[in-house]
Amino acid sequence: MSADLKGKVVVVTGASSGIGRAAALMFAKEGARVAGVARRTVPDFECVSADVSDEEAVNAAFAEIIKRHGGIDILVNCAGMGISGAAEETPLTSAEEIFGVNFFGAFNAVKAALPALRARGGRIINVGSVAAELAIPFQSFYSATKAALLAFSRALDNEVSPFGVKVSCLLPGDVKTGFTAARVKNPSCSEAYGRRAARSVAVMERDEQRGMPPEAVARRIVAVARKKRPPLTAPVGAKYGFFLFLKRLLPERAVNFTIGRIYG
Repeated sequence: MSADLKGKVVVVTGASSGIGRAAALMFAKEGARVAGVARRTVPDFECVSADVSDEEAVNAAFAEIIKRHGGIDILVNCAGMGISGAAEETPLTSAEEIFGVNFFGAFNAVKAALPALRARGGRIINVGSVAAELAIPFQSFYSATKAALLAFSRALDNEVSPFGVKVSCLLPGDVKTGFTAARVKNPSCSEAYGRRAARSVAVMERDEQRGMPPEAVARRIVAVARKKRPPLTAPVGAKYGFFLFLKRLLPERAVNFTIGRIYG
């Protein structure tokens, strides 16, 4: 069974570009009342400016949205960033920044939205990554943030389900967006990692530019939002679902070795 989205209040973080923008536009076409949250506002739909890593700014943004619309039915966390480079050579500030956006940004939005979501038995849809399950070398902190988001989503679902709030974490694979160009590259200064790190990032960026359009992920987000019984986790893209299926069948070392051969 599917639910009608017309008139539903949908808040999308990271709504100014990529998956977030595609999702916001798609929800709007379904008749939802969309409010985006992003550092840069866009004219395509209602958008409130806030950096998701700033708890006070997020609280203020959500308070304004709730004031305008009287509540929230669906929260979609799309805000994200990427960094690359060897873990050993990654500055602590870079690691803190990516966790601030990808994990704590989602946490801030969830905290700000939950009182309103509880009142309506709403939905939370976190956009994770297949990297949460298949950790990628030289993308270790990105993988770690998405793994943390996945674990958070699973635990949160049990915490809020008694209120009728359902949580889903989607796991898309490669997506062709501006995310690739925006990735922060921590340069390697050592012979130990230099060539391998550069090759790994080149392979990753090639795959991303051949990846699915953001609209493909947006369609899955909207489909999950419609479901009476949404999945707790779901890959986006048939081949990524197949990869995760193989992960469950094969020895962990074999899976990790294969990923290392591709990206290491």
